[in-house]
Amino acid sequence: MTLGDSIAHAIQVLALGRLPGLIVIDEAQRPRVVLPGTQVLRLAVPVAYQEDLALTRTVDEAHADVFWHEIRDLTVGDCLATPTPRPVIVKTSATLLELATLMARQRSPLVAVVDEAGLLAGAVTLDRLVSALALTRPAD
Repeated sequence: MTLGDSIAHAIQVLALGRLPGLIVIDEAQRPRVVLPGTQVLRLAVPVAYQEDLALTRTVDEAHADVFWHEIRDLTVGDCLATPTPRPVIVKTSATLLELATLMARQRSPLVAVVDEAGLLAGAVTLDRLVSALALTRPAD
């Protein structure tokens, strides 16, 4: 995902990929921010609704289901807070313990994995990490 991608596209990638979040990269393919799914959803909800919960109750069901179409012209970059939080990143050599510790400390279900040059090499999701931990048994 890039800063120039639309919010609608970000939601589609998140949903179709059944991802816990998205990694936003810059022009040089370096992770700029890691957005958990709840933060992607926050980008899609117009600020007026976020600031006044009572306003959400005034919208009927037919219109409530399509609220995110109101922001279809906005990009991920348009909606990011300034300054953006540092992305949750590990090197390709990170261990399961390092990943688990970082995810727990940062409360992030998604971690960007970078190579030695700092370029995005992949990602680790909470689901994959927990699966790997569950399948790893100590030697008897």
